[in-house]
Amino acid sequence: MRKVRIAILVIIIFCINIIRLNACTTAIVSGRVTPDGRPLLFKQRDTGTLDNKLIYFRDGKFQYVGLVNSDDTAGSMIWAGCNSAGFAIMNSLSTNLNGKDKIKGMKNGIIMKKALQSCATIDDFERLLESLPKPMGASANFGVIDANGGAAYFETDNYGFLKFDCNDSTVAPFGYMIRTNFSFSGEKDKGHGYIRYKTAEELFSGAEQLENLTVQFILKDVARSLKHSLTRIDLRQLYENCSKKPVFVNFRDFIPRVSTSAAVVIQGVKKGESPSLTTMWTILGFPLCSVAVPVWVEAGNNLPEVLTADGKEHARLCDLALKLKERCFPIKRGSGQYYLNISELINRDGKGILQILETLEDEIFDDVNSYLKEWRKDNRINKSTASLLYKKMSEKILSIYLREFN
Repeated sequence: MRKVRIAILVIIIFCINIIRLNACTTAIVSGRVTPDGRPLLFKQRDTGTLDNKLIYFRDGKFQYVGLVNSDDTAGSMIWAGCNSAGFAIMNSLSTNLNGKDKIKGMKNGIIMKKALQSCATIDDFERLLESLPKPMGASANFGVIDANGGAAYFETDNYGFLKFDCNDSTVAPFGYMIRTNFSFSGEKDKGHGYIRYKTAEELFSGAEQLENLTVQFILKDVARSLKHSLTRIDLRQLYENCSKKPVFVNFRDFIPRVSTSAAVVIQGVKKGESPSLTTMWTILGFPLCSVAVPVWVEAGNNLPEVLTADGKEHARLCDLALKLKERCFPIKRGSGQYYLNISELINRDGKGILQILETLEDEIFDDVNSYLKEWRKDNRINKSTASLLYKKMSEKILSIYLREFN
């Protein structure tokens, strides 16, 4: 009997850790409210596997690029991605679906891989969910966009789903939807991520009023937000004039978390545009210590050197970001992992990690947007130019990290 109680306790602790570590923040923005008419898909990934990378796949009906765990050599589970048809998908683990059913979300990543292999539209994804054997092993808010302007969440449990259409003004009156680790169709007041949801909602609401629901807004002001909706603290505002002397702050329930491994924003296309123009912006590693880099499925398997690696090898950018993260969370004993040395990120000298990397990322956006402007005129990606751009970005990123942080 004692052994049974111990086993039950181990299972409970394991489940609590899974929930705590897989605390993703996600959003969908309809093209009807973005400045350029293109839909956006956002995922801030929290997980116990901090080493992530991008992989290019040719194992389905469509080619696709997916975010994977570095030790997943087969690429059996995808955690965000887009394919050559312009279909894109991500998820957040939902913890108020399925009730006491023990099969919770074990196949979320497998389902997303199947979707990228075979789906061109949101309707295709809906049919895929309907066709999967039940129980599906799902407990997720799946977010999807397609090249027809479609944008929707599918709150999915083991036996079914409920669709929320972001293009329906009665469902998404302001043109965007947010999900953290609870589902609107799930048990009321259960699940997790309510504080992060409120923080994201305040940020998106402000951007919507200013007509600023853009890729850069999400990556800079949401993925790296230092605001806390419950305590009303804004760490950036409080500490941007601090010295380089260590200043520790409690760092819980912000959108970026100790367990954040990546952030992805996928910008879709307008109706009539080539799906090849779908752009996947990815921040590997701890977002406050990393930069966003774009990829296009159409450009082929020659992904930016800093974002990918063979076998179980780690992506270079992820390793560099995690190394800088150690400076931000130097206390290892007890609850030290929850205390951030904010002066490493921002300070009055403007030499904080985040301040330096924001300048680099602004330069990347300026370069990429100039290329996208020309490609959109031709309604296609120029593969050779994209390869040169990948090389240029990788070299620039490595140069800055080696020069500024060694």
